[in-house]
Amino acid sequence: MTTKYLKKKINELTQGTSSNSAKLDTEISESLHPNHFTVCKVVRHGFPFEPTAMAYDPVQNILAIGTKNGSLRIFGQPGVDCHERHDSDVAIIQIMFLINEGALVTVCADNSLNMWNLRQKRPAILHSLKFNKEIITYCHIPFQSKWFYIGTERGNIHIANIETFTLSGYVINWNKAIELSRKTLPGPVIHLSDCPTDQNKLLIGFESGTAVIWDLRTKAAENRFNGAQPIRSISWHFEGRQFMCSHTDGSLSCWDIKSPSKPISVTYPHGKVAVKGGKPVDPCAPIMKVEWKSAKLGEPYVIFSGGLCQEKGGTGTPCVTIIQGKNTTVLEMEYPVIDFVSLCETPWPSAENQDPHAILVLLNNDLVVIDLMSPGYPCFENPYPMDLHESPVTCVQYFADCPADLIPVLYSAGSNSSRKKTSYSKKNWPIKGGQWGTGGSSDQEIIITGHADGSLKFWDASQVTLQVLYKLKTAKVFERGKQHKSLDGDEEPYAVQKITMCPDSRILLVAGASGHLLLYRFSKLEASCEITSLEISIVYEVEDPDTPETELPPMPTPNSLKRNTSTLSAESTAGLSNNVPPPAAPPSPNPSTGAHKPSTSSGEGMRDGVPNLKVKSGLQKYTMGYQPDLCCQLLWTEGEPPPLVTCLQINSFYGLIAFGTVNGLVIVDYIQKTCLLHMGTPNLYGSADPYQRTPRSPKKPKVPQSLGDIVEQLTDSERSRQATGAVAAAEQPNGICVSPTGNNSKKMKSVTDGKLTRSKSQTSSRRVTKTQSNPCDTGANGDRDKDSADASGVGGIFSGLLNRSESSFTQSRSSSMSSLDRESKEGVQSLYFVESYARKTDPVTGQVIPETEKNPITSPCLWVGTTLGSTLVIVLSLPPPGDQRISQPVFVSPSGTVLCMKGTILNIAFLNSNGGLISASTEAWKDMNYEQKEGEREKKKPSMPPRVPRISPSASTEMADRQFAVITSEKESKVISLPSQTCAYRAKIAESSYVVKADVISMPNKELCLACYIANGHVVIYSLPSLRLLLDYDFVPLTDLRVGRTFQFSAHGKALYQCSPTEIQRLTVCAEHSNSLHDMLGDLFIPCTTPEAPSRGFFKNLFSVSSGSLDRQELFGENSGKPSRSIAKHVPGTAGMEAVKAQSQTVGGEIARTKLELIKRGEKLSETEKRTSEMMQNAESFASAANELMKKQKNKKWYQL
Repeated sequence: MTTKYLKKKINELTQGTSSNSAKLDTEISESLHPNHFTVCKVVRHGFPFEPTAMAYDPVQNILAIGTKNGSLRIFGQPGVDCHERHDSDVAIIQIMFLINEGALVTVCADNSLNMWNLRQKRPAILHSLKFNKEIITYCHIPFQSKWFYIGTERGNIHIANIETFTLSGYVINWNKAIELSRKTLPGPVIHLSDCPTDQNKLLIGFESGTAVIWDLRTKAAENRFNGAQPIRSISWHFEGRQFMCSHTDGSLSCWDIKSPSKPISVTYPHGKVAVKGGKPVDPCAPIMKVEWKSAKLGEPYVIFSGGLCQEKGGTGTPCVTIIQGKNTTVLEMEYPVIDFVSLCETPWPSAENQDPHAILVLLNNDLVVIDLMSPGYPCFENPYPMDLHESPVTCVQYFADCPADLIPVLYSAGSNSSRKKTSYSKKNWPIKGGQWGTGGSSDQEIIITGHADGSLKFWDASQVTLQVLYKLKTAKVFERGKQHKSLDGDEEPYAVQKITMCPDSRILLVAGASGHLLLYRFSKLEASCEITSLEISIVYEVEDPDTPETELPPMPTPNSLKRNTSTLSAESTAGLSNNVPPPAAPPSPNPSTGAHKPSTSSGEGMRDGVPNLKVKSGLQKYTMGYQPDLCCQLLWTEGEPPPLVTCLQINSFYGLIAFGTVNGLVIVDYIQKTCLLHMGTPNLYGSADPYQRTPRSPKKPKVPQSLGDIVEQLTDSERSRQATGAVAAAEQPNGICVSPTGNNSKKMKSVTDGKLTRSKSQTSSRRVTKTQSNPCDTGANGDRDKDSADASGVGGIFSGLLNRSESSFTQSRSSSMSSLDRESKEGVQSLYFVESYARKTDPVTGQVIPETEKNPITSPCLWVGTTLGSTLVIVLSLPPPGDQRISQPVFVSPSGTVLCMKGTILNIAFLNSNGGLISASTEAWKDMNYEQKEGEREKKKPSMPPRVPRISPSASTEMADRQFAVITSEKESKVISLPSQTCAYRAKIAESSYVVKADVISMPNKELCLACYIANGHVVIYSLPSLRLLLDYDFVPLTDLRVGRTFQFSAHGKALYQCSPTEIQRLTVCAEHSNSLHDMLGDLFIPCTTPEAPSRGFFKNLFSVSSGSLDRQELFGENSGKPSRSIAKHVPGTAGMEAVKAQSQTVGGEIARTKLELIKRGEKLSETEKRTSEMMQNAESFASAANELMKKQKNKKWYQL
């Protein structure tokens, strides 16, 4: 009998029992449309990753930093931060400001120059100039000049116009600059600058050690200076008579422009010279840059980077040295110095009173600003969030709609606990340019970052900039040890991997890299408490789930649920209430399956039954803020480390936490400090397991060849299930799992019946511990496609078999991110606490009854999504709030419901009958320490409001579904109607790729949608519950797994991800927020007057080296000839008039233009009002003057006039 014929027969048998997609009784109106969505980057936070260049505008007081990947960050005063990027990922090798012009030029590694317009809130490229035959090495823009110089690797200097970005015919060739007798190339141009007092003289520095003063008018070299060492940088003296060079051997040479034969002096600032004028004994690091600045009072400053003595083969300690007269100060840096700029009072290089007041030092991983006006040269405290990567970021959580009182209390706790460092400068931050935006978000936003050292940082993200609120160190909970390592072998055992928080109850849950989980409560008072520790072990048989590719997979063999061992540490017993009995001893395993070995922690032997870290014992003092209340630790098992935590979920209303691992699930009651459930994922199914699981070396199961084989398998399965259920029911009341530390734990016995063990042929690599939980008596509700998940009778099971076979997927899928680390075990990937319908069957008897007699009710549940695409439902039976919640145990029982989809389950959410989000109930925050101090409570009671009554349908609404479960996997999303468990809507999200992150989010109009980020870089939005595609935007591809690990959607269409190891990018998918972004961003350019040029006295002008003013337009303009077209190509930028016209045709452009017109109209009206008021004042003054004159001349005669 062929498979097609068998499938046809099954369809005929199940035609009467299978159901089609659910049709809603009442259509839910959806107000979201595609024009409500767009993807727009908002702002980037953190330190620019891999910086390569820096520049500063001394008039506008703004700073620009370029990076290796082409990013450009511009900083003004705190709150003014802009990020732009070149079209290609090329390094920025130099940045030059057009001082007080509202523009800058970037020089990139692809030999292109780009002019950026800073007079708009979003800077854009106006012009680009791409060199074809030569490599650009250095550029220079003279102050207030319309022409700039371009040096190349061959030693040639080209000149270009700033306004048109076109080359001039004036070229300085290398063979004319050097001596005629020299036959070798002078090397790349590493420096270009005008003489401070004579614009006609151009100083050219070549890498080989030669410097040339070029006369622009005569087009000839005036003087040539040949140094013995390669040059790294050159700086002029403000009088224009001398210049200083830094060299690769750590020396500084000073030259007089009238004496080119030899330098005035050659010094090694940090070298130990045996003979005066000789070379140092030990080699010195190169001095990469030097600046020579004048001071009105005192000696001039000589500032340089590098030059320290280095050991053989070493690179020397990174440092910045400040020399003023005989005083030398060396400031060692933590990271290599990329560049530095001294901040002066005037932009004129010829000013006698340059007076540098600060130094900006760009390091590889930090930005340091040194105060030169304070004794000891202290550093300024950086107001930018550049310490985001102080310890590597490992986890990010985003809350875009927090309670209004949460940010103030976190800030209060942070300011109270942090100690102000007195080593910082007391002066104001020197970078003070730009202006804040007029608009802003009214949402209370918080970003929590977890770090590799176990610390957490809470950031206020309500505005454009980030402000740190509070810091928490989780490592303080544990004892320090040299042997501590994380589970993956790294030296960071405390690294934070998962974070979740209940903003209403202020309960924080943190999972670490050593298999530990910490629960924190917020308190406004200092407290001394002892941490309760729960040690949990997940032990199960290691099996490979067999997902055959045949059209009809075999039926699973019956499997009883298996409960694993858990221990409660000695510290935990002290934290329990007196009403709670001590935990029951672990059940004795069946000797046939192997006993659980005692705990061993020998450093050389096999570790078994011990945690990776040790919690501090005894009372510990904690300051105001988050204080640890519970620690759960997964244990080593026979030399294998604890499994990694994959997901977290907390419900303060239930008083429960749940976390999934790569191989199982754990549910903990944090009120009673007990573990309710801890078992491997395969054991959660019980007899409803849709997969055929086999040992490591499986034998192919027998594929049924006829309908009789299927019926025989079903009959055997039912008999096994009935026998298993009878044995378990005899040992356990009500057939449900209860807490091992509850009052009824003594009644529970270990199941040692040999019938419940696996066959001897199925040997496993782990010990198996028997369970005390009853297997589910319901069939598998495998909703594989559109059909119902009903397991009633043979027809229902046939339907489940058929649907499961149509959507089964193999373990070798290459499009899944989890396939990179594909393991044989099934893990838990998503969790959700909710009051919902757990099963389709009767909640009391568990029997399938006719549809017309059904009367299902809601109950507290935990929905579990696995890596193999299954969604399981676990029913929670909670005692009433108050004293009973503390004294009575919590019951946990699987419901038997199994919904199956393609791919790993990423997100589970619930909607009510009106399409609104059913969020988990929360508990209001109360300070437990305050209640204990005031004597308001003698026992630890949860402040839980009265439980919401369960929804029970009336006679008129029995047939209607009242909830919708929105389940999203790596491949698809389904909207399941509850309690009928039928698929109402379905959407295939990714065919060739896979979904990385999915979440149900709310928009500003309170409407809900499904937002997904796909590995191919697309952000897609679907409506709910109909799953209509509203947006498909090509955003950023998943080239870095860091993006997928940290991508977070939040309320009101906001999202973020970690774009680099040191930066976080915020974005929005809401068109309304995107349109208001223009008002929220700050202005980079503020019109202001340029400082006047320094006045020169009569004698200075008389003895000056200047030869008069230089007309660059006459030299470099049309009279210079036409440039070669093959040298460079002009490329128009995106900020031209064409781009503006194209943008104005869009909806966003029209809105922006309308706002601009309104602003102009308002300005004109205000100007008119101002003029009117001035005219009225003039009229009044004229009238008063006329009145006084009349009074004065009133009594005079005509001849007295």
